[in-house]
Amino acid sequence: MGTPASAACDTTWGSLPKGALGDYSEGPLERVRTGRQTCYDRLVVEVAGSGYGYLAEYVDEVVQEGSGKPVPLRGGAKLRIIVQAATAPGFPATSSNLADVSGYTTFRQVAGAGSFESQTTIGVGVRARLPFRVLTLPRDGGGTRLVVDVAHTW
Repeated sequence: MGTPASAACDTTWGSLPKGALGDYSEGPLERVRTGRQTCYDRLVVEVAGSGYGYLAEYVDEVVQEGSGKPVPLRGGAKLRIIVQAATAPGFPATSSNLADVSGYTTFRQVAGAGSFESQTTIGVGVRARLPFRVLTLPRDGGGTRLVVDVAHTW
């Protein structure tokens, strides 16, 4: 008999903050997309530049950049992702649904929390406070992908 998929998942990433704020991207944040994997749900933030600071952490409340107004998020936990990059023209920085996560195991909502002074915040409503990891990967044609994976289970 085979091993259940969850037993094969190595998602011992922890739930403490990851990243550091510091430098700003020379290129804008252009796109947010999501995907479902066997062991985790994935959020990808595409930025035209590189070398920017970022911070991903669980918080009690995600607030809008500039105003400090709370951003309503569905789910039992709230993950705040700060990217030190301004948004590209036309990017829906305050959209309550930046990506459709219907049917996802872990994600409940992905919402824009605004962009102010070259810093953009994204709120992710998560089923529970689950382990997550953050990766930065090169993007075809230049730029960087900030990848946030949130595990389905502990």
